[in-house]
Amino acid sequence: MKYTYTYTTPDGHTHTKAVEAENRFEIYRLVRKEGGNVVSIKEGRAAWGALNMEAVNAALSRVKMVEKILFAHNLSAMLAAGLPLSRALSVMERQTKNPKLQQVLRDISEHIRQGSELWRALERHPKVFSPLMVAMVRAGEESGKLSESLKVIADQMERTYELKKKIHGAMIYPGIIITALVGIGALMLTFIVPTLSQTFEDLGVTLPATTQFIITLSNFLVNYTFWALAVLVAAVVGIGYGLRTEAGKRVRDALTLRIPLIGTIVREANAARTCRTLASLLSAGVSVVKAMEITESIVQNRSFRPVLREAQARVQKGVPVSTVFQAHEHLYPPLVGELMAVGEETGELPGMLAELAKFYEGEVDQKTKNISTFIEPLLMLLVGGAVGFFAISMLQPIYSITNAF
Repeated sequence: MKYTYTYTTPDGHTHTKAVEAENRFEIYRLVRKEGGNVVSIKEGRAAWGALNMEAVNAALSRVKMVEKILFAHNLSAMLAAGLPLSRALSVMERQTKNPKLQQVLRDISEHIRQGSELWRALERHPKVFSPLMVAMVRAGEESGKLSESLKVIADQMERTYELKKKIHGAMIYPGIIITALVGIGALMLTFIVPTLSQTFEDLGVTLPATTQFIITLSNFLVNYTFWALAVLVAAVVGIGYGLRTEAGKRVRDALTLRIPLIGTIVREANAARTCRTLASLLSAGVSVVKAMEITESIVQNRSFRPVLREAQARVQKGVPVSTVFQAHEHLYPPLVGELMAVGEETGELPGMLAELAKFYEGEVDQKTKNISTFIEPLLMLLVGGAVGFFAISMLQPIYSITNAF
């Protein structure tokens, strides 16, 4: 039977929920167990408008990485403090302000109360919880160390998030400069160049090829503004759509590896993520083959996935996993394969992988700090070259007029 009930929490807040229960007494027991008081209970669902808005808000929301990290950290802390899993999930459901996460936690809580394991409940929401988190929770439940596993996965996600944020942050400055350059160039072509080109036409000056190119581009932007914007929008939409396809993502990932400095950062960032993920999974007791499979599904650059797929097949045949990484040193730095071999020989592979992850996270951190120092002079050269090209192209006819007199 479906019920909609309203209840108050110990802190004085009022909430309304819709759940399935055998009878009204089950709802009273649930609410009192959490320290609340039932205000009202109705059979069936709540009013259409209220539930519809709740569904709409949940559909329009998304769970951010920070919220997932907090979920893992807080759940680990509450379980370590001795709270039952159902009570801990209920507390987190009340605390969160995200409608989507609240809906997910409500579904998880209901399945836990019905006797489901936590990892199975998380697996029902693949868009929120990654295969890595599901595998770590499963390993924690099977070993009786769920709190420790949640803390490990929270730390793992936090390091990955920080690494990604640093890389994105390093790209903001160049993006702003290039966008500003394109915008200023478009304004000059639209408003300044037409005035100069009319002056040159009235004086009958012979124009250099570079000046003719700028004037032709300016005339196109002025006379065909709609088509220019249409071409720009079509190009942006086309590129965006292409990058969303699997083929487009593979091309993008392959190209980023060939960009100087950026390619090195991408290799080391993916090496850090691979090592960190494998270290976490192996430490939790996940098999090597399953750990490789999960790592393959979450590694960011698709160029690295065939290596992990090959590692799965080779490990099943009894081949040391380090040999696969040593054979692909054009993707994974040589140090990865060498230290993995040492870890396999000493029986300390998870610990060695954790050290590798820490090392390459430090390398990426340092390189992202240095990237602005490296890119700043290149951007200055780009800006100076663009300004110089425009100035020379438009001033050269003026000098020729002056010399004629």
